[in-house]
Amino acid sequence: MEESKLCNSDYRLLLILWDHAPIGSGELVKLCQEELGWKKSTTYTEIKRLSEKGYIKNENTIVEPLYTREEVQAQESGAFVERTFSGSLPQFLTAFLGGRKKLSAKEAEELKELIDNYHE
Repeated sequence: MEESKLCNSDYRLLLILWDHAPIGSGELVKLCQEELGWKKSTTYTEIKRLSEKGYIKNENTIVEPLYTREEVQAQESGAFVERTFSGSLPQFLTAFLGGRKKLSAKEAEELKELIDNYHE
């Protein structure tokens, strides 16, 4: 997986794939029509694009992701923090929390545990 190369439509297709893969491309077209309002051609364009980017494989009309949801989320969020906050997680958290009133006690405890688990 390379630096963030996913657009919104790429990610939306991946969300469907993570919930339904492996899936036939015809069935995927139906799901994308129902859930995203996409035309058949749009879905096939996205399948081709994500295959070329190396995020999915489409063999014998069976489509499946090559990475887990967690792997893609980690890569995308890391690229976002790097691009937007020069890689500074504290700057990201300050900006993210700046729009919120307060963290709940549970959220604060979860963040503390995360920091403790990843502290050098």
